Amino acid sequence: MQWSIQEISRLTGVTSRTLRHYDAVGLLPAVRTTDAGPRRYDRTALVRLQRILLLRDLGLGLGAIAEVLDAQRDEAQALRTHLVSLRAEQGRLARQIASVERTVADLEKDPDTQEGNIMAKDMFDGFDHTQYEEEVTERWGHDAYRKSDAWWRGLTPQEQQEWKGRVAALSKDWADAAVAGTDPASDEAQALAARHAEWLVSVPGTPGAAQPLPDRGYLLGLADMYVADDRFAANYGGTEGATFVRDALRVFAERAYPAVADADGAY
Repeated sequence: MQWSIQEISRLTGVTSRTLRHYDAVGLLPAVRTTDAGPRRYDRTALVRLQRILLLRDLGLGLGAIAEVLDAQRDEAQALRTHLVSLRAEQGRLARQIASVERTVADLEKDPDTQEGNIMAKDMFDGFDHTQYEEEVTERWGHDAYRKSDAWWRGLTPQEQQEWKGRVAALSKDWADAAVAGTDPASDEAQALAARHAEWLVSVPGTPGAAQPLPDRGYLLGLADMYVADDRFAANYGGTEGATFVRDALRVFAERAYPAVADADGAY
């Protein structure tokens, strides 16, 4: 079955002009019965267009989108990776919706009653990083949360966005490797584990911050928590992906920490 460019435009909301441009640059080639015939799109083109739109929503330019599509030939696997990001975003949006609903409900109450007071923490759930304040404080102390919170609030909006982008890229690379069936002990998985450790020590207040490696117990505790807590597991595609991350971090800990101890006796 094939669809006309007008039908695709109606289905997706993408303008005919944009579709023609995608065709012209080779991003979304159309099917034609003759060289001069009208543009038609088959099922393969529709799947490719879905991937293009998902990547565009992530902020990628057309050149970067083309590179991703060329690198990820297995469409089903690529879309499973997209699901990881979409589900994480779905959870964040769900918290935002609940937060706004609570604010609306409070605003509609009698402002003179105690019940009408809007709790700031509830208002901004899903909008920033404070959703894990309780866990951080309970596990590693108030000082750890205070330092990391002050660091985060000291970043500019652009720096915060760039930081989120790096974290999202790391989570995506973990999920990709898990879906591909990568061996946790492989060089590829261990390179990801090293990036993960580097990310952890870059955050002030975390155990081992500013050191070559995070505290071993902290790293392994997080690894276990990724599997045990569905909120964290969702960042890696679910329990299976989180298990891969945990196993890779355990291998990393076995290899990295003895080497550090031999070098300077710090561990």
